[in-house]
Amino acid sequence: MTPEDRTAAASVNTAALGLIPAPRTLTPAPSGPYALNRATPLSAAPGTEGVARWLRTTLGPATGLPLTEGTGDHGIVLTLDGELAPEAYRLAVDADAVRITGGSAAGVFRGAQTLRQLLGPDAFRRAPLAPGRAWEVPAVVVEDEPRFGWRGLMLDVSRHFLPKDDVLRYLDLLAAHKLNVFHFHLTDDQGWRIEIKRYPRLTEVGSWRSRTKYGHRASELWDETPHGGFYTQDDIREIVAHAAERHIRVVPEIDIPGHSQAAISAYPELGNTDVIDTTTLSVWDTWGVNPNVLAPTDNTLRFFEGVLEEVLELFPAGTSPFVHMGGDECPKDQWKQSPLAQARIAELGVKDEEGLQSWFIRHFDAWLADRGRRLIGWDEILEGGLAEGAAVSSWRGYAGGIAAAEAGHDVVMCPEQQVYLDHRQDGGPDEPMPIGYVRTLEDVYRFEPVPPGLSQEAARHILGTQANVWTEVMQNRARVDYQVFPRLAAFAEVAWSALPAPADRDFAAFDARMSAHYARLDALGVDYRPPTGPYPRQQRPGILGRPLDVVPPVV
Repeated sequence: MTPEDRTAAASVNTAALGLIPAPRTLTPAPSGPYALNRATPLSAAPGTEGVARWLRTTLGPATGLPLTEGTGDHGIVLTLDGELAPEAYRLAVDADAVRITGGSAAGVFRGAQTLRQLLGPDAFRRAPLAPGRAWEVPAVVVEDEPRFGWRGLMLDVSRHFLPKDDVLRYLDLLAAHKLNVFHFHLTDDQGWRIEIKRYPRLTEVGSWRSRTKYGHRASELWDETPHGGFYTQDDIREIVAHAAERHIRVVPEIDIPGHSQAAISAYPELGNTDVIDTTTLSVWDTWGVNPNVLAPTDNTLRFFEGVLEEVLELFPAGTSPFVHMGGDECPKDQWKQSPLAQARIAELGVKDEEGLQSWFIRHFDAWLADRGRRLIGWDEILEGGLAEGAAVSSWRGYAGGIAAAEAGHDVVMCPEQQVYLDHRQDGGPDEPMPIGYVRTLEDVYRFEPVPPGLSQEAARHILGTQANVWTEVMQNRARVDYQVFPRLAAFAEVAWSALPAPADRDFAAFDARMSAHYARLDALGVDYRPPTGPYPRQQRPGILGRPLDVVPPVV
C-alpha cells in the first residue's frame, strides 16, 4: 500500500468514527493506533486530577482495565496549556500515547469525552462484555473548541418529579454530549421540589398533589395516584457536586411571581388574600397558566429572600453564577382586582401591573447582584422594563432575545418553536401524547441560535443556547428519554460545533454519524425514539395531546 493509499484509508476510518458533536478538525495521525491494556498508565498533570478520576470510574469499569497512575509521556496523558481557550482541547493519538491537552480542566474533560467515543459504544457500558478484550484508540488528531459558552438543557422536575438518581444520570448524559449548563426547574404550580429548612411546609405540603391530569389539560383522564417528591438539601449538594465534577454549571430556578400555587398552598399569606380565599388552594393538579400569583407585599419579598439565602448556600457561585427567577406567564387579573396590589402600584409609581412584575424582578436582580450572582429570567421579564444586570432566556421565539441583546442584555436562545423537546418528533398517529409542533431530528439540527440581521454588537450578547424539556406529559424517566433523544445529540452539535448556515448543513452526514451514536445510547440505556418510530411500549394510544399541525413560525 502506498503512502497515499494509507492516508486515504485512514481518512475513511476517521469519517466512520461518528463523533458527536463534530469536532473542528479531525485528521489521521502518522502512527498508531494506541492499544490499551492492563499496563496502560494514566498520567494527570496538576489541575487535571478530577478528569483522571472520572476516566478511571467510567473507562475502568467498561474496559476492565485499572488505568494505574503514571508519570511519564506514555499511556493516557492529561495536560494543560494556557494558550488554549478554557474548553478547547487537543487529542493526539499515536502508538505510544493518547495525549489530551486542554485550556483548563474543562477542556481536558471535553477531550476525555471524545476519547470515550473513539473507543466505541462498548466504552459506554458499566462492565466489560468480554474479559481480556483488546481496546484500541484510532490514530487521529482532534483539535476542538465550542462555539458557545452556554450549551444547556432545562429539565422540569416540578410537573413530574424525577428521583435524584435520574437527575445524576441526566448530568452524565449532558456531559457525554459536551453540554455544560443544567437549568434545574425546581418550583411551579404543580410542585415545590427543593427543601427549604426555614419554610418546611414548602415540601411538607407543596411537594405533593393528590392527583394529576393525564395527557393535555383538555383531556378528560386523570391519574388518581398522589404524585410528588423533593430533593433534600444534601441531595442538592450531591447533584451540584456531581455537575461540578463534569464541568457543568447548574442554574436553579425559583419561579416568581407566577407559577406559584404550590408555594401559596403551603403558605396562603403569599397569595392575593384580598381577592380569593387562598387557604382553599392546593397544589395544582392540571396544566396550563394558573391565575393564582404572588401578592406584591413586603412579606412576599422577605419570604423569597429567605428561600434564596438557602438556595445560594446550596448552589455555590463557582457552579451557579446565575439564578433563574422565572417571570413567565404571570396573569395580572388578581392584581387588577386587588386593592392592595393597586395601592402598591400607586406607591411605587409604576405605570401598571406589568410595572409591578418588573418591580418584583428588579428587586431580586439587585438582591442577587449584592451577593455576587446574576439573575436570569424568561423573556416576559422584558415587560415593564428590564433590570440592568438581568439576562434573558428567550423562549417565545427570537424576538425577546433580539430586543434584549440589542439593549445590551445577555441572552440564552431557547425558542419554543425550535428547541422545546416536549414538542413531538413526528406527525404520525403513534407519537405518545403529541404536543406542539413537529420538530424532527433534522429540524433541531438546522436550528440557528443567532438570528440573522442581529447587529455584531448585539450578537456578542448571545451567551449560547439551551433545549427545554417541560414534563407535563412525561410521567417518568423513560418518557423523558423518548422526548429528549436522539434530538439532544443534534442540539449538542448545534451548540458546540462551528456549523454552516442552516440550509447548508450536511444532515445526511450527521445522520450517518448517528448510526454509531445510537449504539452509544443503547449502551447507556437511553430509551430514545427509534428512527423508524416508537416501539409499541412507547406509544400512548387514546391519550389526548395538543398537536399543532402547522410549520412553526419564526418569531
